[in-house]
Amino acid sequence: MTFDDVRAFALTWPDVADGTSYGTPALKVRTKLLARLKEDNDSLVLTGIEPDERAMMMEARPRVFYITEHYRDWPNVLVRLSACPRGVLEPLLRRRWKALASKAALKAYERENGG
Repeated sequence: MTFDDVRAFALTWPDVADGTSYGTPALKVRTKLLARLKEDNDSLVLTGIEPDERAMMMEARPRVFYITEHYRDWPNVLVRLSACPRGVLEPLLRRRWKALASKAALKAYERENGG
């Protein structure tokens, strides 16, 4: 998977737009960061992942999920896109999108997609 693959499905969700963060391509929901590409061009910074969940993710899929010291104290996890199937990443991004999207956008999306 690549960042372009992630963009392709995330941009179909209401309120999601292209942006930048720390000089790298990013996806934002109503100006709030959904995810951004790290400088290595293979890792995604995924927001909204609390430390306990992050630890379980890293234990279950250490080739996919990891963290650096910089992110240790933040609710983020790093995702190696080249090792991550869409079926693993998309639900995580969708959950975060639902936390950031407007109520109107969520209702419209649920009406059109059955939840």
